[in-house]
Amino acid sequence: MADDLFQGLPPLYGVPAAAPGAACGLLFQEDSPPPPPPPAPAPILKSALKRDKPSDPQDAAPQKRLRFRTSVDATEAQVIEAMQKIASHIKNPAKFSKASKLAMQLIQAGSVKSGTSNQFFDILEAAMASPSVCNEPSVRMDYQALFSAVQDVAECFSKQQKNQLAMWTLQAVVANDLYTDDSFVYSKAAGKIKDAISSLPPATVDDDKEEAAALALAENKAVGKDTAELGATTSATLSVAKNHVSDPFGLDVLLPSKSKKDKRARGKDVTSSNQREEEAEEPRRFIKYQREALLLCLEIAARRYKVPWAQTVIDILVKHAFDNIDKFTARQRDAIEKLWASIREQHIRRKQGKSATGKLDMNAFEHLQEKYAREKISIRHAVGGGGERRAEQWLG
Repeated sequence: MADDLFQGLPPLYGVPAAAPGAACGLLFQEDSPPPPPPPAPAPILKSALKRDKPSDPQDAAPQKRLRFRTSVDATEAQVIEAMQKIASHIKNPAKFSKASKLAMQLIQAGSVKSGTSNQFFDILEAAMASPSVCNEPSVRMDYQALFSAVQDVAECFSKQQKNQLAMWTLQAVVANDLYTDDSFVYSKAAGKIKDAISSLPPATVDDDKEEAAALALAENKAVGKDTAELGATTSATLSVAKNHVSDPFGLDVLLPSKSKKDKRARGKDVTSSNQREEEAEEPRRFIKYQREALLLCLEIAARRYKVPWAQTVIDILVKHAFDNIDKFTARQRDAIEKLWASIREQHIRRKQGKSATGKLDMNAFEHLQEKYAREKISIRHAVGGGGERRAEQWLG
């Protein structure tokens, strides 16, 4: 029994021959784990695929880059030339849209300065050469955008130019706001008009005379032109005859003439006196144009009385102008009286159901106005809000 039981048997397949005493251990030995797989090859980097840059810069391929210019470095002379071109084209209503956008680009680029403010003001003056054009539907929005943008550079203008700009803004911005379909914008524009009317000084007799003279001059323009030409011809003939009589032998040429310094001094005095007169006349001229612009705004507002939500605003606005009628001239007072009579008539017709809709068109404001117009309010504010007789008896 001491002999090995597996003696004489062939060795196991794939297992090397072992010592006789180790045969039993080989039968019960667990299988060894498989060998690990070979490591994956390292990935090829993109940088390894790139070719080395040539040492000579001339051999390198030219690289194209797209660059955008965000600003334009223009000299003051170029800016002035551009403003002159815009001023020549902005007069045409067909070209106003494009020209106004170019003018706004100058404002955004900061090209409107003290040195170029006069040239830019020429653009605005050319745009308002015909004031009625700014309220036409085709260019209405462009006028609003331009004169709203000009407010950012208003400090560059002189006092006279600022007054003129304020009058143009009233026509091009505030008056065009009255064509809106937004009730908030409409009410805001009406508030600006009311404030402007309240700030006007009372009209004087001189204002009425000046207005009458201007109307007479406009009516007799053709006759006045012929008269002026005839007067100029007559004065020229008389001056020639007078010179001939005063100097029949032509000896005045030999007399010593006045020096150039005296002429220059006299010219400076005349220029300074003219400037003083213009400065003194500027406030009156500004008030005159402001009255005309406000009357235009009132007429535009009254045309929209058919819009239901605008009726109350128009009633208040025209009533405010009628209450301050003494701040307008004679012709303007007549226009405001007719305007208020028309608005009041339409207001009564709406309450009577004789409007276009055929029914009572009273809005919420008018309902409350009529309600509180009939209420009796006690002066004691404590009892008897309706003013009953019993409350008066109880109070003794």
